[in-house]
Amino acid sequence: MENILKSVVLLMSLMAAGGHAIGADSARPGMPQFEVDRGWPQVPAKWKLGDASSIALDAQDNVYVLHRPRTLKPEDASMAAPPVMVFDASGRYLKSWGGAGSGFEWPEREHGIHIDRNGHVWIGGNNCPEGGNPGLKPIADDALLKFTLDGKFLLQIGRSNQSKGDADTANVHRAADAWVDARTNEVFVADGYGNHRVIVFDSDTGKFKRTWGAFAKPPGGVDHCTVTAPKNFPDTVGPPDYNVVHAIRVSNDGMVYVADRENRRLQVFTTDGTFVRQIVRPDVSFARDLALSPDAEQRYLYVGGGKGIFVIDRQSFTIIGAIQVPGQIGPCHHIATDSKGNIYIAQTSAGMQKLVFKGIK
Repeated sequence: MENILKSVVLLMSLMAAGGHAIGADSARPGMPQFEVDRGWPQVPAKWKLGDASSIALDAQDNVYVLHRPRTLKPEDASMAAPPVMVFDASGRYLKSWGGAGSGFEWPEREHGIHIDRNGHVWIGGNNCPEGGNPGLKPIADDALLKFTLDGKFLLQIGRSNQSKGDADTANVHRAADAWVDARTNEVFVADGYGNHRVIVFDSDTGKFKRTWGAFAKPPGGVDHCTVTAPKNFPDTVGPPDYNVVHAIRVSNDGMVYVADRENRRLQVFTTDGTFVRQIVRPDVSFARDLALSPDAEQRYLYVGGGKGIFVIDRQSFTIIGAIQVPGQIGPCHHIATDSKGNIYIAQTSAGMQKLVFKGIK
Protein backbone atom coordinates (compact mmCIF):
# COMPACT_ATOMS: atom_id res chain seq x y z
CA MET A 1 0.00 0.00 0.00
CA GLU A 2 2.88 2.37 0.80
CA ASN A 3 4.28 1.90 -2.71
CA ILE A 4 0.86 2.49 -4.25
CA LEU A 5 0.49 5.76 -2.30
CA LYS A 6 3.94 6.82 -3.48
CA SER A 7 2.80 6.20 -7.03
CA VAL A 8 -0.22 8.46 -6.55
CA VAL A 9 2.04 11.25 -5.28
CA LEU A 10 4.36 10.70 -8.23
CA LEU A 11 1.52 10.96 -10.72
CA MET A 12 0.17 14.13 -9.08
CA SER A 13 3.59 15.77 -9.28
CA LEU A 14 3.87 14.70 -12.92
CA MET A 15 0.54 16.36 -13.73
CA ALA A 16 1.52 19.52 -11.88
CA ALA A 17 4.75 19.69 -13.87
CA GLY A 18 2.92 19.51 -17.19
CA GLY A 19 3.54 15.82 -17.85
CA HIS A 20 0.09 15.50 -19.42
CA ALA A 21 1.20 17.36 -22.53
CA ILE A 22 1.39 15.13 -25.58
CA GLY A 23 2.18 17.28 -28.62
CA ALA A 24 5.73 17.78 -29.85
CA ASP A 25 5.22 21.54 -29.44
CA SER A 26 4.95 20.97 -25.68
CA ALA A 27 8.23 19.09 -25.40
CA ARG A 28 10.74 20.16 -22.79
CA PRO A 29 14.45 20.77 -23.45
CA GLY A 30 16.37 17.55 -23.85
CA MET A 31 13.84 15.91 -26.17
CA PRO A 32 15.15 13.48 -28.81
CA GLN A 33 14.17 14.52 -32.35
CA PHE A 34 13.08 12.25 -35.22
CA GLU A 35 11.90 12.27 -38.80
CA VAL A 36 10.28 9.58 -40.96
CA ASP A 37 12.47 7.60 -43.36
CA ARG A 38 10.00 7.39 -46.23
CA GLY A 39 12.14 4.91 -48.17
CA TRP A 40 12.24 2.21 -45.50
CA PRO A 41 11.83 -0.70 -46.10
CA GLN A 42 11.93 -2.11 -49.63
CA VAL A 43 9.76 -5.21 -49.70
CA PRO A 44 10.45 -7.50 -52.71
CA ALA A 45 7.69 -7.16 -55.28
CA LYS A 46 6.91 -10.89 -55.16
CA TRP A 47 5.70 -10.64 -51.56
CA LYS A 48 3.04 -8.96 -49.49
CA LEU A 49 3.02 -8.58 -45.73
CA GLY A 50 0.02 -8.98 -43.47
CA ASP A 51 -0.43 -7.03 -40.25
CA ALA A 52 3.00 -6.00 -38.93
CA SER A 53 2.84 -7.02 -35.27
CA SER A 54 6.33 -6.68 -33.77
CA ILE A 55 9.88 -5.66 -34.57
CA ALA A 56 13.38 -6.42 -33.19
CA LEU A 57 17.04 -5.59 -33.93
CA ASP A 58 20.10 -7.83 -34.00
CA ALA A 59 23.64 -6.76 -33.05
CA GLN A 60 24.30 -5.53 -36.61
CA ASP A 61 21.17 -3.34 -36.59
CA ASN A 62 19.35 -5.64 -38.97
CA VAL A 63 15.61 -5.34 -38.49
CA TYR A 64 13.43 -8.42 -37.95
CA VAL A 65 9.76 -7.76 -38.65
CA LEU A 66 7.14 -10.24 -37.42
CA HIS A 67 3.93 -10.04 -39.41
CA ARG A 68 0.73 -12.08 -39.79
CA PRO A 69 0.54 -13.62 -43.28
CA ARG A 70 -2.92 -15.01 -42.58
CA THR A 71 -4.38 -11.51 -42.31
CA LEU A 72 -3.87 -10.90 -46.03
CA LYS A 73 -6.94 -10.72 -48.24
CA PRO A 74 -7.72 -14.00 -50.06
CA GLU A 75 -6.67 -12.53 -53.39
CA ASP A 76 -3.22 -11.74 -51.94
CA ALA A 77 -2.67 -14.98 -50.03
CA SER A 78 -0.54 -16.54 -52.76
CA MET A 79 1.95 -13.67 -52.34
CA ALA A 80 2.23 -13.99 -48.55
CA ALA A 81 5.75 -13.37 -47.31
CA PRO A 82 7.24 -15.63 -44.60
CA PRO A 83 6.26 -14.34 -41.15
CA VAL A 84 9.78 -13.14 -40.25
CA MET A 85 11.14 -10.60 -42.72
CA VAL A 86 14.65 -9.20 -42.26
CA PHE A 87 15.89 -5.85 -43.60
CA ASP A 88 19.08 -3.87 -43.05
CA ALA A 89 19.09 -0.34 -41.67
CA SER A 90 18.73 1.14 -45.15
CA GLY A 91 15.64 -0.98 -45.81
CA ARG A 92 17.26 -3.53 -48.12
CA TYR A 93 15.72 -7.00 -47.89
CA LEU A 94 18.12 -9.61 -46.48
CA LYS A 95 16.27 -12.84 -45.72
CA SER A 96 13.06 -14.36 -44.37
CA TRP A 97 11.89 -17.44 -42.49
CA GLY A 98 9.29 -18.77 -40.10
CA GLY A 99 6.03 -20.66 -40.09
CA ALA A 100 5.06 -24.21 -39.22
CA GLY A 101 7.90 -26.71 -38.84
CA SER A 102 8.97 -29.95 -37.25
CA GLY A 103 9.47 -30.16 -33.49
CA PHE A 104 7.73 -26.95 -32.45
CA GLU A 105 4.33 -25.25 -32.50
CA TRP A 106 4.42 -22.06 -34.52
CA PRO A 107 1.89 -19.51 -33.19
CA GLU A 108 -1.44 -19.33 -34.93
CA ARG A 109 -1.51 -15.54 -34.56
CA GLU A 110 1.98 -14.02 -34.48
CA HIS A 111 2.41 -11.31 -31.87
CA GLY A 112 5.84 -10.56 -30.36
CA ILE A 113 9.48 -10.89 -31.43
CA HIS A 114 12.65 -10.20 -29.41
CA ILE A 115 16.34 -10.76 -30.15
CA ASP A 116 18.58 -11.26 -27.12
CA ARG A 117 22.24 -10.32 -26.83
CA ASN A 118 23.33 -13.85 -27.72
CA GLY A 119 21.56 -13.62 -31.08
CA HIS A 120 18.54 -15.73 -30.20
CA VAL A 121 15.10 -14.87 -31.56
CA TRP A 122 12.05 -15.23 -29.27
CA ILE A 123 8.57 -15.43 -30.78
CA GLY A 124 5.12 -15.73 -29.23
CA GLY A 125 1.49 -15.54 -30.31
CA ASN A 126 -1.84 -14.42 -28.93
CA ASN A 127 -4.51 -16.44 -30.72
CA CYS A 128 -7.65 -17.26 -28.75
CA PRO A 129 -9.68 -20.35 -29.77
CA GLU A 130 -12.96 -18.47 -29.44
CA GLY A 131 -11.65 -15.31 -31.07
CA GLY A 132 -13.20 -15.97 -34.46
CA ASN A 133 -10.24 -14.61 -36.41
CA PRO A 134 -10.75 -15.50 -40.10
CA GLY A 135 -8.48 -18.23 -41.40
CA LEU A 136 -7.12 -19.22 -37.99
CA LYS A 137 -7.51 -22.55 -36.25
CA PRO A 138 -9.21 -22.64 -32.81
CA ILE A 139 -5.88 -22.96 -31.01
CA ALA A 140 -4.64 -21.07 -27.95
CA ASP A 141 -1.09 -19.81 -28.41
CA ASP A 142 0.32 -21.01 -25.08
CA ALA A 143 3.98 -21.36 -26.06
CA LEU A 144 7.10 -19.22 -26.43
CA LEU A 145 9.63 -20.20 -29.10
CA LYS A 146 13.38 -19.63 -29.39
CA PHE A 147 15.30 -19.71 -32.70
CA THR A 148 18.66 -18.76 -34.16
CA LEU A 149 18.87 -15.66 -36.34
CA ASP A 150 18.42 -17.91 -39.38
CA GLY A 151 15.31 -19.61 -38.01
CA LYS A 152 16.77 -22.82 -36.60
CA PHE A 153 14.56 -24.04 -33.75
CA LEU A 154 16.20 -24.15 -30.30
CA LEU A 155 13.61 -24.22 -27.50
CA GLN A 156 9.89 -24.22 -26.80
CA ILE A 157 8.44 -23.14 -23.46
CA GLY A 158 4.85 -24.29 -22.98
CA ARG A 159 2.47 -26.06 -25.34
CA SER A 160 -0.51 -24.93 -27.40
CA ASN A 161 -3.89 -25.30 -25.67
CA GLN A 162 -2.26 -26.34 -22.39
CA SER A 163 -2.49 -23.25 -20.17
CA LYS A 164 -4.12 -23.72 -16.79
CA GLY A 165 -4.26 -19.99 -16.10
CA ASP A 166 -2.27 -17.50 -14.05
CA ALA A 167 -1.01 -20.12 -11.59
CA ASP A 168 0.44 -22.33 -14.36
CA THR A 169 4.24 -22.30 -14.33
CA ALA A 170 4.75 -24.58 -17.35
CA ASN A 171 2.85 -22.65 -20.02
CA VAL A 172 2.27 -19.07 -21.06
CA HIS A 173 -1.18 -18.05 -22.28
CA ARG A 174 -1.31 -15.81 -25.33
CA ALA A 175 1.88 -13.98 -24.37
CA ALA A 176 2.43 -10.55 -25.92
CA ASP A 177 6.16 -9.89 -25.54
CA ALA A 178 9.46 -11.13 -24.07
CA TRP A 179 12.84 -9.71 -23.08
CA VAL A 180 16.04 -11.50 -22.02
CA ASP A 181 18.12 -9.99 -19.22
CA ALA A 182 21.68 -10.86 -20.22
CA ARG A 183 22.97 -10.40 -16.67
CA THR A 184 20.74 -13.10 -15.19
CA ASN A 185 20.19 -15.21 -18.32
CA GLU A 186 16.43 -14.99 -17.72
CA VAL A 187 13.62 -14.34 -20.16
CA PHE A 188 10.91 -12.01 -18.83
CA VAL A 189 7.56 -12.59 -20.50
CA ALA A 190 4.64 -10.19 -20.79
CA ASP A 191 2.09 -12.98 -20.40
CA GLY A 192 -0.74 -10.65 -20.98
CA TYR A 193 -3.64 -11.58 -23.28
CA GLY A 194 -4.92 -14.75 -21.61
CA ASN A 195 -2.99 -14.39 -18.34
CA HIS A 196 -2.37 -11.25 -16.29
CA ARG A 197 1.24 -11.42 -15.24
CA VAL A 198 4.95 -11.24 -15.77
CA ILE A 199 6.53 -14.69 -15.79
CA VAL A 200 10.26 -15.42 -15.79
CA PHE A 201 12.10 -18.48 -17.12
CA ASP A 202 15.70 -19.57 -17.49
CA SER A 203 16.47 -18.62 -21.08
CA ASP A 204 18.60 -21.73 -21.73
CA THR A 205 16.45 -24.45 -20.20
CA GLY A 206 13.00 -22.88 -20.00
CA LYS A 207 12.82 -23.67 -16.29
CA PHE A 208 10.29 -21.56 -14.36
CA LYS A 209 11.82 -18.98 -12.01
CA ARG A 210 9.07 -16.66 -10.68
CA THR A 211 5.93 -14.73 -11.56
CA TRP A 212 3.98 -11.70 -10.39
CA GLY A 213 0.94 -9.58 -11.17
CA ALA A 214 0.13 -5.89 -10.82
CA PHE A 215 1.80 -4.22 -7.80
CA ALA A 216 3.76 -7.49 -7.29
CA LYS A 217 0.62 -9.26 -6.08
CA PRO A 218 -0.18 -12.84 -7.08
CA PRO A 219 -1.47 -12.62 -10.66
CA GLY A 220 -5.17 -12.92 -11.32
CA GLY A 221 -7.98 -11.79 -13.57
CA VAL A 222 -10.60 -13.02 -16.02
CA ASP A 223 -9.48 -14.92 -19.12
CA HIS A 224 -11.56 -14.00 -22.16
CA CYS A 225 -10.93 -13.36 -25.84
CA THR A 226 -12.42 -9.89 -25.96
CA VAL A 227 -10.04 -7.08 -25.02
CA THR A 228 -12.11 -4.73 -22.87
CA ALA A 229 -10.75 -1.49 -21.48
CA PRO A 230 -12.30 0.07 -18.36
CA LYS A 231 -15.09 2.53 -19.16
CA ASN A 232 -13.64 5.03 -16.74
CA PHE A 233 -10.62 5.46 -14.52
CA PRO A 234 -11.92 6.54 -11.12
CA ASP A 235 -8.53 7.00 -9.46
CA THR A 236 -4.84 7.31 -10.27
CA VAL A 237 -3.85 3.89 -8.97
CA GLY A 238 -5.86 1.67 -11.29
CA PRO A 239 -7.39 -1.80 -11.01
CA PRO A 240 -5.76 -4.51 -8.84
CA ASP A 241 -5.03 -6.80 -11.82
CA TYR A 242 -3.39 -6.35 -15.20
CA ASN A 243 -5.46 -5.96 -18.35
CA VAL A 244 -3.28 -6.95 -21.33
CA VAL A 245 0.38 -6.90 -20.32
CA HIS A 246 1.44 -5.85 -23.80
CA ALA A 247 5.17 -5.07 -23.64
CA ILE A 248 8.14 -5.58 -21.34
CA ARG A 249 11.71 -4.24 -21.18
CA VAL A 250 14.59 -4.78 -18.74
CA SER A 251 17.04 -1.89 -18.51
CA ASN A 252 20.80 -2.19 -18.07
CA ASP A 253 20.44 -1.11 -14.44
CA GLY A 254 17.97 -3.88 -13.65
CA MET A 255 14.59 -2.15 -13.84
CA VAL A 256 11.70 -4.10 -15.36
CA TYR A 257 9.21 -1.92 -17.25
CA VAL A 258 5.75 -3.40 -17.80
CA ALA A 259 3.15 -1.92 -20.15
CA ASP A 260 -0.37 -2.60 -18.81
CA ARG A 261 -2.09 -1.43 -21.98
CA GLU A 262 -5.82 -1.43 -21.28
CA ASN A 263 -5.30 0.02 -17.79
CA ARG A 264 -3.19 2.82 -19.31
CA ARG A 265 -0.35 2.42 -16.91
CA LEU A 266 3.36 1.72 -16.86
CA GLN A 267 4.65 -0.20 -13.84
CA VAL A 268 8.28 -0.61 -12.77
CA PHE A 269 9.82 -3.48 -10.80
CA THR A 270 13.22 -4.79 -9.82
CA THR A 271 14.17 -8.03 -11.51
CA ASP A 272 13.11 -10.05 -8.45
CA GLY A 273 9.57 -8.70 -8.85
CA THR A 274 9.55 -5.94 -6.23
CA PHE A 275 7.15 -3.15 -7.18
CA VAL A 276 8.84 0.26 -7.43
CA ARG A 277 6.46 2.81 -8.96
CA GLN A 278 4.10 3.56 -11.82
CA ILE A 279 2.72 6.19 -14.17
CA VAL A 280 -0.99 6.16 -15.06
CA ARG A 281 -2.51 8.16 -17.91
CA PRO A 282 -6.30 7.97 -17.49
CA ASP A 283 -6.89 10.76 -20.04
CA VAL A 284 -5.38 9.07 -23.12
CA SER A 285 -4.35 5.65 -24.44
CA PHE A 286 -1.03 4.80 -22.84
CA ALA A 287 1.50 1.97 -22.41
CA ARG A 288 0.85 0.34 -25.76
CA ASP A 289 4.50 -0.57 -26.29
CA LEU A 290 7.99 0.08 -24.90
CA ALA A 291 11.56 0.69 -26.03
CA LEU A 292 14.74 1.97 -24.37
CA SER A 293 17.16 4.43 -25.91
CA PRO A 294 20.50 2.75 -26.80
CA ASP A 295 22.88 5.03 -24.87
CA ALA A 296 24.75 3.42 -21.98
CA GLU A 297 22.54 5.09 -19.36
CA GLN A 298 19.37 4.41 -21.40
CA ARG A 299 18.24 7.92 -20.57
CA TYR A 300 14.90 7.63 -22.36
CA LEU A 301 12.05 5.16 -22.21
CA TYR A 302 9.73 5.33 -25.21
CA VAL A 303 6.07 4.49 -24.50
CA GLY A 304 3.43 4.34 -27.22
CA GLY A 305 0.20 6.19 -26.53
CA GLY A 306 -2.22 8.84 -27.75
CA LYS A 307 -1.31 9.62 -31.34
CA GLY A 308 2.42 9.09 -30.94
CA ILE A 309 5.18 7.89 -28.64
CA PHE A 310 5.64 9.42 -25.18
CA VAL A 311 9.21 10.08 -24.03
CA ILE A 312 10.00 9.40 -20.38
CA ASP A 313 13.19 10.62 -18.76
CA ARG A 314 14.16 7.56 -16.71
CA GLN A 315 16.08 9.44 -14.04
CA SER A 316 13.23 11.78 -13.10
CA PHE A 317 10.56 9.28 -14.23
CA THR A 318 8.57 12.03 -15.90
CA ILE A 319 7.05 12.41 -19.35
CA ILE A 320 9.01 15.16 -21.09
CA GLY A 321 7.14 15.18 -24.39
CA ALA A 322 5.97 13.00 -27.26
CA ILE A 323 7.21 11.95 -30.69
CA GLN A 324 4.53 12.84 -33.22
CA VAL A 325 6.20 13.86 -36.47
CA PRO A 326 4.76 14.38 -39.97
CA GLY A 327 4.05 11.07 -41.68
CA GLN A 328 4.29 8.96 -38.50
CA ILE A 329 1.89 6.01 -38.64
CA GLY A 330 0.63 6.26 -35.08
CA PRO A 331 1.32 5.14 -31.51
CA CYS A 332 2.40 1.72 -32.78
CA HIS A 333 1.73 -1.87 -31.77
CA HIS A 334 5.35 -2.68 -30.90
CA ILE A 335 8.51 -0.58 -31.23
CA ALA A 336 12.28 -1.12 -31.07
CA THR A 337 15.44 0.99 -31.18
CA ASP A 338 18.74 0.37 -32.92
CA SER A 339 22.28 1.26 -31.80
CA LYS A 340 22.07 4.72 -33.44
CA GLY A 341 18.86 5.69 -31.65
CA ASN A 342 16.48 5.18 -34.55
CA ILE A 343 13.01 3.90 -33.69
CA TYR A 344 11.30 1.16 -35.70
CA ILE A 345 7.52 0.85 -35.63
CA ALA A 346 5.26 -2.13 -36.22
CA GLN A 347 1.66 -0.94 -36.53
CA THR A 348 -0.81 -3.74 -37.23
CA SER A 349 -3.27 -1.44 -38.96
CA ALA A 350 -0.75 0.65 -40.91
CA GLY A 351 2.40 -1.35 -41.68
CA MET A 352 5.94 -0.61 -40.51
CA GLN A 353 8.17 2.43 -40.37
CA LYS A 354 11.57 3.82 -39.41
CA LEU A 355 11.93 7.06 -37.45
CA VAL A 356 15.44 8.47 -37.93
CA PHE A 357 17.07 9.91 -34.81
CA LYS A 358 18.16 13.51 -35.45
CA GLY A 359 19.72 14.40 -32.12
CA ILE A 360 18.63 16.06 -28.87
CA LYS A 361 17.01 19.47 -28.75
